[in-house]
Amino acid sequence: MSVSSVSARRLTAVAIVAAAVTGAATLPASATAASRPSRPQVEISAVHYDAPGRDDRSAFSLNKEWVELTNTTRHSVNMDGWTLSDNRGDKYTFRHYRLAPRATVRVHTGVGRDTRSDLYQDRRREVWDNRAGTATLRDDHRRQVDQESWGHNRHHGNDRHGNDRHHGNDRHHGNDRHHGNDHR
Repeated sequence: MSVSSVSARRLTAVAIVAAAVTGAATLPASATAASRPSRPQVEISAVHYDAPGRDDRSAFSLNKEWVELTNTTRHSVNMDGWTLSDNRGDKYTFRHYRLAPRATVRVHTGVGRDTRSDLYQDRRREVWDNRAGTATLRDDHRRQVDQESWGHNRHHGNDRHGNDRHHGNDRHHGNDRHHGNDHR
């Protein structure tokens, strides 16, 4: 066997391997994305911005104003440092809270005792505007995770909560509850 035929065979083998690697690298791009576990996703599943009856700042009235967040994955989500805010800048910050897989938590405006399924902003006034507003959920890197609007603030025609009634801020969860202007 001559040196040139051995070199030719090696070059052919290298070309075949290179083509296979290139094809494998480009073809599985979508397959790789599909097989990779998706990032934990939490969405605003409902907003109840207009509590029934008069807005009299009573605990009953304030706690009938809430935002529900749902973990749509099979993995728990550490929400420490995440925020839920309105379009006026009121913000609630989650502290030491983990949302279980496929679970929903309701974030009430008023004062109450936090549980796994109910968190309280400890506010003494309403947050969510009864006519129009936007609730924005951000992760601990300040990236927007989800947003829901109602009334004339709605960004899209997709009203996933029906009737504009049940769509729809910095209260700290845990011992670190009263910092600066975050709460009132």
